[in-house]
Amino acid sequence: MLGTHLAQCSRPLASSSSARAAPLHTSAVLQAVSPRTRKTLQTLKANVQRREEIQQQARQNRPHVILGHKAGEEAKWQTSDLARTLVTEAQVQSAKLPGSDIRTGMLSLPQYFNYGVGAAEKETLFDVLPALTAQSQAQLNPHAQRKEGEPAPSSQTLKKAEGEASLKELYKTGLFARLIDLRNANARGIACENRRRIVAAFSEPENPNDTGRPEVQAALATYKIRNIWEHLDRSKRDIANRRSLRRAVHERAKILRYLKEVDEDRYDRVLERLGLERSAVEGELVV
Repeated sequence: MLGTHLAQCSRPLASSSSARAAPLHTSAVLQAVSPRTRKTLQTLKANVQRREEIQQQARQNRPHVILGHKAGEEAKWQTSDLARTLVTEAQVQSAKLPGSDIRTGMLSLPQYFNYGVGAAEKETLFDVLPALTAQSQAQLNPHAQRKEGEPAPSSQTLKKAEGEASLKELYKTGLFARLIDLRNANARGIACENRRRIVAAFSEPENPNDTGRPEVQAALATYKIRNIWEHLDRSKRDIANRRSLRRAVHERAKILRYLKEVDEDRYDRVLERLGLERSAVEGELVV
């Protein structure tokens, strides 16, 4: 009983004191830095800051990785051979409408033909076939045919039949010219025509359709890059095409790096023709 009483008395005594032992404050001693160390840390911090400023200035002075030129130097692209080779949708829509004028007998051909119409096809469609068709239609004209027991048609009658057939053929040729105008094509049709123009412009005269030539491949890659860039400028959330843009930029750099190893003079010439600077396609490319 005495033990129980002592235990009850000792509990409040043990728990009545809530004061804690004061710890030993040593933070000031641990954080103390010597002047030499402080000066070293300040030097390192200044060096890091200076390095970041130099890198930022170099990024600002470096040409655009995608466009290939510095800000404010758009004339470098506009005067390049590739830019002059390409045809834009605005140029196609602003071109003169093709057609024929029956009163004057004039035929106006499209300024930009649709895909598949070259010089040989143009001569066949607008020079050879209309003349042959008009001649055959004039011969089939009932007034120009000789009937049994009647004299042969006069030269004036034959000439009139040929004139009527020529006017009909001129009208049909004008309709056909409007049909094969590039303004009737969609964006893919214009892109297909631009790729054909690029292959013809950057190939050698001895081999006008050399699609495996590095200059042709670099020009096609640059055209693809600019198309994707213009699309992403309108559609900022298109993540898939951002990856396509990154792949195209590195693919162009790979082609140009190969051309530089083969012939550095050709490398410099194609950079000028594409409106690109060396620093835009060399080194680390961050897209």
